[in-house]
Amino acid sequence: MSTTGSTTPTMAADGSGDAVAASARQASKVYGDGDTRVSALRAVDVDFMAGEFTAVMGPSGSGKSTLMHCMAGLDRLTGGQVYIGDQEISAMTERQLTLLRRQRVGFVFQAFNLVPTLTAIENITLPALLGGTKVDQIWLDQVVQAVGLGDRQKHRPSELSGGQQQRVAVARALASQPSIIFADEPTGNLDSTTGAEILDFMRTAVAQLNQTIVMVTHDPVAASYADRVIFLADGSIVDEIRDPTADSVLDKIRALSDLAQGQ
Repeated sequence: MSTTGSTTPTMAADGSGDAVAASARQASKVYGDGDTRVSALRAVDVDFMAGEFTAVMGPSGSGKSTLMHCMAGLDRLTGGQVYIGDQEISAMTERQLTLLRRQRVGFVFQAFNLVPTLTAIENITLPALLGGTKVDQIWLDQVVQAVGLGDRQKHRPSELSGGQQQRVAVARALASQPSIIFADEPTGNLDSTTGAEILDFMRTAVAQLNQTIVMVTHDPVAASYADRVIFLADGSIVDEIRDPTADSVLDKIRALSDLAQGQ
C-alpha cells in the first residue's frame, strides 16, 4: 500500500469536482476479539471538503471520535484507507504520521493541552518549533489578531480564562496553515457565551481564512455553526444535513433515535 496515494480521491466521490481535504474509503475499525469484539467503524466512505466546516454527531459509542482519530492519524484502521488530500496515510510508519500531523493537520481538543510554563505565543508556535519549521509571521499575526489574543501573547495559561486558553489552542491549530483541523468537543469545557465566541471564530476561520474544520460535537447549537452535519450510528454514517440550524439538527437526532428504537 503506497503512502503517496497514487489512487487518491482528490476530488469528491459525487463527481462535483470540489477539492477534498480528507477522505475515508471503506474505513473499518475493530477493537477486541471474540465476545469483546466491537466494530467501531463499519466500511465508512466520507469526504471532508476543502474550505468547509463539518460537524460529526452521534450517540455515545457511534464511532464519531474513532472516525476523527483515524482520519487524523491518531489511530489506525483495521481495514480501508484514509487520505489527507491526495496522500494515503493508512500504511504510513509512525514517523511518517508524526511528520504529517505536524505539517498538515491541526488539532483542537476539549482539554486545552497547553504547556503551563510557556506563554500564549510560545504555545501557539510550539508545533512549528518542534517540527523545525518557520512560522509565517504575517499569517501568525493575522491569526493572533483574529482570535483576540493581541494583548495576551505573553500571558501563561494560568493567567488566562478558559475561553482565552481555548483561543490559544485554536490559534495553535491554525498557525501552521494545516490542510485540515480536527476539533473534538472544542467547547465542551466552556460556558455557552465563551463557547459561542470560539465557534464564531472557527466559522470565521473557514469563511475568511479558507481553513477546513471537522468537529465532533454532541451539541446541536455547536453543530449549527457548520456547513454540514454528518450523523453516525453503530459505526456507520446514517444521514447528513447541509446548512443546519439547531432545530434541524435536533429534529434529525430525534428522527434517528425514533428509527433506532423502532428496529
